[in-house]
Amino acid sequence: MTFSAITGQALPYIVLGFVAAALVAFVVTPFIARYVRSQKILDHPDERRVHDRPVARGGGVAVVIAFVLVGGAIVLFDGLPATAESRGVEPANLYGLFIGGILAAVFGAIDDRLDLRARWQFFGQILLAAVAVLSGITVAYIGNPFGAGLIQFAIPVGIAFTVIWIVGMINSLNFIDGLDGLSSGIALIAAVTLGLLSLTIQVDQPLVAVLCFVLAGGLLGFLRWNFHPAVIFQGTAGVMFLGYTLSVLAILGSAKVVVALLVLAVPIIDTFWVIVRRVSSGRSPFSPDRGHIHHRLLDVGLSHRTTVLLIYVVCATLGLMSLLVSSATGVLAFLGALILFGAVAFALRHGPPAATP
Repeated sequence: MTFSAITGQALPYIVLGFVAAALVAFVVTPFIARYVRSQKILDHPDERRVHDRPVARGGGVAVVIAFVLVGGAIVLFDGLPATAESRGVEPANLYGLFIGGILAAVFGAIDDRLDLRARWQFFGQILLAAVAVLSGITVAYIGNPFGAGLIQFAIPVGIAFTVIWIVGMINSLNFIDGLDGLSSGIALIAAVTLGLLSLTIQVDQPLVAVLCFVLAGGLLGFLRWNFHPAVIFQGTAGVMFLGYTLSVLAILGSAKVVVALLVLAVPIIDTFWVIVRRVSSGRSPFSPDRGHIHHRLLDVGLSHRTTVLLIYVVCATLGLMSLLVSSATGVLAFLGALILFGAVAFALRHGPPAATP
């Protein structure tokens, strides 16, 4: 992994953006927590949830505020290295990133307040994907996982791939959002990985790198309040914003879909196997249950924090691997993880229950 020549010039903006976003999210989150509690916007415990008390939801809005304020200021600041044209990101793409992210948070906040049915959530996700496509954010090509060069997509195929990518990313983070700090930490690792990749000589996108680190900073500031025992949950507002923003950042300029696929392998593969299991048993793929990998790990006796930290380590390892290997190796690693993950989930599901202390 070799960093581009412009990395040194972009570094002050990366550090400033990361720290500023972390401070904004850290300061804003307690105010949001107090407000949502006053409005009775709470996540109540039930048989599939692991918390034992009502917890405020919608805290992901703090990350949205941090990203929009700090990231928006940096985008508008003329001193950022490279001109808008050489950043590899069109102005329309940036509108799609920020406006789509805000709309995702608004729609998610409505769900946090009203508990919308799954079909309406899915409809909202399709609309968000449409915002991205209309802003010119589409996957025109990906690295060839079976050899050198690129695989170019026809326009209709690229649009369909983009819609599936965005909707799939949102649902993957939503499905894995079952333990304190889990989805926030995974998204933080993914943002840092995409940011580092954007600084390499092969990609060379300083603006995308800065925005990734701004997102990571906002997540770190929020994670102080979201890690176990959580003061506030992300809620659908945070999950939809993160899913949309990460999926778009992985597309902007030079599509980094294979890298995102590997660093987010845990939530993506967990979502895949959960849907397969639900559909094969005649249930809706969106019907909630305790069949996710984090539930399985809790059931075999791991503590809440240990489970979260273990998944962090797996995601960080895959993220590091994604930076060091080729596209072909990354795809093979993802397929290997898919098979291994399914075998582990099956073993945990049919293994002996944890002893009761």
